[in-house]
Amino acid sequence: MPTTPIPVLVSANGEWAAVRAILQPNAIHQTPLGESFGFELSGFPCLFFHSGWGKISTASAAQFIIDRYQPDLIINLGTCGGFEGYSVIGETLIVNDVVVYDIFERMDDPIAALKHYQSSNGYSWIKSPLPPNTRFARLASADQDVDFSAFDRLTKIHQAVAADWETGAFAWVAARNQIPWLALRSVSDLITRHASETDGEVDLWRSRLERLMGNLLADLPFYLKEFTQNNCSPQT
Repeated sequence: MPTTPIPVLVSANGEWAAVRAILQPNAIHQTPLGESFGFELSGFPCLFFHSGWGKISTASAAQFIIDRYQPDLIINLGTCGGFEGYSVIGETLIVNDVVVYDIFERMDDPIAALKHYQSSNGYSWIKSPLPPNTRFARLASADQDVDFSAFDRLTKIHQAVAADWETGAFAWVAARNQIPWLALRSVSDLITRHASETDGEVDLWRSRLERLMGNLLADLPFYLKEFTQNNCSPQT
């Protein structure tokens, strides 16, 4: 088993509350960016961090953790909104490609601007069959809940199956530091061409968090074992 703790970032307040309720850590510590605690999952030492919601907090927390701990692997767990017909509630997405879609370059090349913040991950260190109800996927990321009017743009042009707030920032910072990264997102709600089921319904989202975050935590030792057993070169 590894002796160096693996940092696990959890962004949204509700997701963090669910993780705390599930793991019930003995002690909570404060970092400049949020709460943290140590916890051992199936023999793997982890450091859980509440990074806060959105790109700014997540990017800051990821860089803080990398600078302070120089981890072998950095992980982000959370939820995402899935696009109807492209994903289903409760499935786990391993993000292998993410585009930050709230960048609008009007003076120069808008495609180049989008590509600058796009991040990809080959996950060459995952050798075994994935846990049930899990697949690799392309995600769209922005500092906003998904506007259903963007359904076609996000699914057809950006070819995303789901969207969230934080993965784009997390992946970009990790890649720039040449730190292997893992982003796991559980689909918590669905967006159609005509509506988003959680618009104005935050309690519906919250009601699903303990089950979904519990699933991610239950699967996490699989990925820690795969990474430990299979040598990994930094993902870029």
